Amino acid sequence: MRLRFLFLSWIAILFLLVHNGTLLAQTLKSRIQEEISSSSAAPLRGSVNPNAKAQFDSGRVSASQRLNGITMYFKPTAEQKAELDELVKEQQTPGSPNYHKWLTPAEYAARFGLSDGDIAKIKSWLEAQGFTVDRVSNSHNSITFSGTVAQVESAFRTEIHSYQIGSERHFANSTEIAVPSALAGVVQSVRNLNDFRPKPFVRFHRQTSGAVNGITPQFTSGQSGSHYLQPGDVAVIYDINAAYNAGYTGAGQAIAVVGQSEILVSDIEAFQNAAGLSVKDPVQVLVPGSGTAAISSGDESESDLDLEYSGSIAKDATIYFVYVGNNQNYSVWDALQYAVDTKIAPIISMSYGACEPDLSTSEYSTLEAILEQGASQGQSIIVSSGDDGSTACYADVTSSTVTPTSTEEELAVNYPASSAYVTALGGTEFPSADVSSSNTTYWKSASGSDVVTSALSYIPEQVWNDDSATYGQQYGAEYALSAGGGGVSIFTPRPSWQAGVTGISTAPDYSKGYRMVPDISLDSSPNNAGYLYCTSDTSAWSTGQQASCNSGFRDASTQYLTVAGGTSFAAPIFAGMLAIINQKENSTGQGVVNTTLYSLAANATTYASAFHDITSGSNACTAGTSFCSTAGASEYAATTGYDEATGLGSVDLYNLLTSWPSGSSASLQATTTALTAATTTPAVGASDTITITVAPQSSTITTTPTGTLTVVVDGTTITTSLALSNGSATYSFSSSTTGAHIITATYSGDSTFAPSSGSLTVNVGGSSGTSSSGSFTLSATNVTVTQGSSGTSTVTVTSQNSYAGTVAFTLSTTSSSLSTYGCYDVNNVSVAANGTATTTLTIYTSESACTTTASVRRSTRHTFVNAGNRSRTAIPEGPFSGKGVPISAAILVGLLGGGLRLRKSKVWLVLICIALTGVLSYATGCGGSSTSSSTSTDVAPGTYTLTLDGQDTTTPSIAASTTLTLTVQ
Repeated sequence: MRLRFLFLSWIAILFLLVHNGTLLAQTLKSRIQEEISSSSAAPLRGSVNPNAKAQFDSGRVSASQRLNGITMYFKPTAEQKAELDELVKEQQTPGSPNYHKWLTPAEYAARFGLSDGDIAKIKSWLEAQGFTVDRVSNSHNSITFSGTVAQVESAFRTEIHSYQIGSERHFANSTEIAVPSALAGVVQSVRNLNDFRPKPFVRFHRQTSGAVNGITPQFTSGQSGSHYLQPGDVAVIYDINAAYNAGYTGAGQAIAVVGQSEILVSDIEAFQNAAGLSVKDPVQVLVPGSGTAAISSGDESESDLDLEYSGSIAKDATIYFVYVGNNQNYSVWDALQYAVDTKIAPIISMSYGACEPDLSTSEYSTLEAILEQGASQGQSIIVSSGDDGSTACYADVTSSTVTPTSTEEELAVNYPASSAYVTALGGTEFPSADVSSSNTTYWKSASGSDVVTSALSYIPEQVWNDDSATYGQQYGAEYALSAGGGGVSIFTPRPSWQAGVTGISTAPDYSKGYRMVPDISLDSSPNNAGYLYCTSDTSAWSTGQQASCNSGFRDASTQYLTVAGGTSFAAPIFAGMLAIINQKENSTGQGVVNTTLYSLAANATTYASAFHDITSGSNACTAGTSFCSTAGASEYAATTGYDEATGLGSVDLYNLLTSWPSGSSASLQATTTALTAATTTPAVGASDTITITVAPQSSTITTTPTGTLTVVVDGTTITTSLALSNGSATYSFSSSTTGAHIITATYSGDSTFAPSSGSLTVNVGGSSGTSSSGSFTLSATNVTVTQGSSGTSTVTVTSQNSYAGTVAFTLSTTSSSLSTYGCYDVNNVSVAANGTATTTLTIYTSESACTTTASVRRSTRHTFVNAGNRSRTAIPEGPFSGKGVPISAAILVGLLGGGLRLRKSKVWLVLICIALTGVLSYATGCGGSSTSSSTSTDVAPGTYTLTLDGQDTTTPSIAASTTLTLTVQ
């Protein structure tokens, strides 16, 4: 009878599989239907960088030159793209079941990535071309690999050339690349075949007189009375102090700043000391594979100011710095992608961009996909709109020896500011009369000493526009334009949320139907008024300046200040503001906040209180015909309501905070999630205990949060159900990969307490992971058990010759009784170089225990390997690898849990009932009655010799064996 039901269950399962067309243990269908062959190829249109112009071509690059970090991105299917677009829309629609239900990178991969099978096929093809595969993204939408120029040219049917543009030398593919025909429609782009990096948007302070080499050595001080901004002034002008007084400082929140240069932490600390803030270092994360950490002139000062101002506005938030190393074909785009792929923080601040005409169509599509993934994960991406006014491509002018061309003088906006998945920050400034040394309406007067915070109130603003032909003639063409970026995209359709506000429908570019930039603006002028910051980047210093901020904000030797402006400041400042809003909302992320910003601005009362409408000035090019196109070819003037010079205007943070619509957890008690490690520098392969503590933010609350934690390591979800006990839990981390690893814990919340997240970075030591010359030995204690019960053995791994790594195990036997009715549990174990580590092997001798006991239903459960088939390949771990759930049930669970949409038909119900009945051996009936299961069988009494095999999880050739005796009484 039992065989009959098992047979029927298999028939039902096979019917389901045939009907669905795939084994749905994996929910994604294979898209690569033929062998990947280089014999036929399909061109990848739009794959040449527009900067690689023929007139700059200086010949082919050496075939032996190595290109690192080449990344192949995969295009979602039309169905996946439509589903993702709808999800992102629903996530921002109050009342939708998906409202603020954010994805993890793993969940994104399961719905919108490429299947494991297709990933394996592409990896195999890349390796066959001679490439080294470096990494598969957590979201399964890209593969990063490295190889020589010759390998690239052969695999992708192109040539890599060198280009001399002004004083800069670059390389890029000179022709469109091609991919194997089997990958047509699957591959979206192959990036990092060139080294054109986006440029930072920082604008250094320049004056025509009263300065040393253009840098004014003055301060809000008794020396001159001149006014410059620092965090205290920003907090006064934009009404942040009221939020601080209400207890909102960004606590429990995190911001990721992305950059292209290493920094000196001492600069950040010097800034915090000068501004009177507590010292709090950023967490630095070097993008894996991007080379070694190195200083890049210009980029260093950009990173410094981004970190200083995001962290000083959200002064209790955790600030991550995600940056790339010295491999020049890596850029801030890769830092952005890594911050999204690891979901490192709910807010990302980026002060870089490229004018849209400088992007190839394939690059634009790829970057949009990265940004939309961030939006689906609840990440708010805040970016600068640029500093060249309405002609964003003017930034291509790199030195005074380059004359602007007509293309560089055309109307254009920067990307990613023009993306629908970011909030773009434009620039304002204070009228020169309002920053004069004699103005005591808005500033405190100085009397002999520096006044650090001197702003008295909000100061009226106008569009930032400091264009100057004199600056261009004195300092070089690249300094002639200095104005907030704004205009209309040529790529991005106008989002639905960009509507309803006064001024939008009458904007000059509204009829074009494309995304308009910016969204909001903050002071960005380096002159009216510039920002103080601290940096070791000498490109930001004046001639004669010896240091930055070694005496407060001054250089002790010359008394000079380091002053700059640009929308580079606006982006991190607003990122800090948003962290404060997130804290107030008990939010773990808000995704694209433009939906809320424009909705609030559409209400006249809220707009009047939470926004400062900028109605004077323009960002048109005003530097004269030597630097600008003909009159009338530049825009845009400020108007009432929305305009393409300042967007919605600037903000009053406290009023914006109190107007912000409350999410589902705003009425709950706020919490903080904190992670601590036994050591932040564990050895390679060594176990490191991570303690996660969830606590109320208010010290007056005495109850303890309950619920569960989701733990994510480097973007990969480890567990979604780690239970809190007395407000804390522990997680054992280990890795065989050296370098920084980001561990994030997200608290689920309960009926009293709101969700929160926290992160920790640990740096795994060691030189190169597992030692290729090392090895290990195994030992295991014998086990004696009563028939039908379980027993344990202590397994010891001992490192030999400095071996360090993680070991997985299999257990084999020659006994048919043991392999039929027994099973075992054993965890992988990590061992440090020249150390020892232990784990527990549990052996079960009852079929009923192996199939029904809850404690055995774990991913570490295994059936015994038949000794005749024993090999060095460990049995894969996973919920379907053991005996406790027959494979027919495992497949059925995969079918049902994998999202199979069954017709509402009695036929399907009957089939499912048959499958379940056969699988569970009459455990429950479909009609609601139950029947008893058949009698289980135990392992026969006797003495059994078992072989335990251990194998390094990274290098299978490193392995060892031992034997142990099992006695069943």
